[in-house]
Amino acid sequence: MRVSSRRLGVYAVALAFAIVMNFILPRLMPGSPVDAMVAQLGARATPAAVEAIKARFGAVDQPMLWQFVDYVKGLATLDLGVSVKYYPQTVVQVLGRSTLWTVFLVTTAIIFSLCVGVVLGAISAWRRGGRFDTIVSPLSVIMISVPPVIVALTTLFVFAVSLRWFPVGYAYDPNLDPAFDFTFIGSVFMHAILPVLTLSPFLIGEFQTTMRSSMISVLGEDYVTMARAKGLNHLTVMFGYGARNAMLPVLTNLALMLGAVFGGSIVTEIVFNYPGLGLTLYTASIARDYPVIQGQLLLMTLATLGANFLVDIIYGLVDPRLREAV
Repeated sequence: MRVSSRRLGVYAVALAFAIVMNFILPRLMPGSPVDAMVAQLGARATPAAVEAIKARFGAVDQPMLWQFVDYVKGLATLDLGVSVKYYPQTVVQVLGRSTLWTVFLVTTAIIFSLCVGVVLGAISAWRRGGRFDTIVSPLSVIMISVPPVIVALTTLFVFAVSLRWFPVGYAYDPNLDPAFDFTFIGSVFMHAILPVLTLSPFLIGEFQTTMRSSMISVLGEDYVTMARAKGLNHLTVMFGYGARNAMLPVLTNLALMLGAVFGGSIVTEIVFNYPGLGLTLYTASIARDYPVIQGQLLLMTLATLGANFLVDIIYGLVDPRLREAV
């Protein structure tokens, strides 16, 4: 699948802008990594220890231009530096451990929400104006409007604290050792239910709204009318002819929403103490861990740009009319 050079140029400019912003934003915060590490030492912060810390992380005292040059050199060699909070672990080690949990959480929420939202949207369009549509469509608007932090705190209080149906937090039972067995896997899924349910309302509402609008326009096409005239089963016409051809706007919306999904996952992971990228970014921000913050934001940017690039390719494969425009 060929992608136009103009489109690739847009992605290159977006990536360059993200790299610059990832470097600048952490440095706008008050304090520095050296100050944070000295504060952690407390009474143990002897002059020799302070000098050793400055020698290891003294780059923050250099001019911003030289810091940026070192930062770009590190990116070119895939060296994101050493974490301040988790020293002596590297940024790659810290983010690698957190990324797996976030990918699992976000992927599960997207797949679940996509299935539910598309089905609800298709049925709402098929029965537009009916009782099902008048209930589901306004409810979807409400789900889009509620901030993830409200959903997270509500689900945590109701289902974990009050009813005690689910664990309060973390990714699995701390008493278990990670292993590929039913006990550990069951614990992982049990701990992921509330975070997934926290991320899902916004996604379900977006998918339902987009699918309903797209499906309504598709149902007016001649091939759908012909399928109905042939006497095909309603489910066949609804999903085989209608929903399948109404999925392109949903895919576009998914790519556009990926940034919002990551933002919601940050809040969700903090509330549920889930050891993903969101919790890592929170702890790194408190510790002024510039290398981890920069690596984290860059990783999220790459994921968002990659998702949009993938959707561009899928668009061209699904709809040949768009291949020349991609």
